[in-house]
Amino acid sequence: MTDQWVSFAKLGDAEVISLTGEIDLANSGEIGKAIVSRIQEAGKVLIDLTTVSFLDSAGVRLLDALVGDLESHGKTTRLVVGEHGAARMTLQLCAFREDVLTTDLDRAAAELES
Repeated sequence: MTDQWVSFAKLGDAEVISLTGEIDLANSGEIGKAIVSRIQEAGKVLIDLTTVSFLDSAGVRLLDALVGDLESHGKTTRLVVGEHGAARMTLQLCAFREDVLTTDLDRAAAELES
């Protein structure tokens, strides 16, 4: 029952995964399974975190694992974190890879095209 935290769409040839609400130990495993089952065929993946209100260490581990796994399979990925917000703050505090963070979907899509 991940519909309350995750939704899927397309933007050009990229799969867009939008996460919302609190992403933590209670739901990160379920969210991860839903994402992995959906992105098997995607070549490019955008994960929109702009409406995440809370992100704990389990959520950060989930994102790190997703980005690493996608890259190991040759799939380019961007995490859309906005200018401010819980996800951006948490990822920056954890020294998450800056090269995969971006501020908005349009910029992320453009980065993946270049």
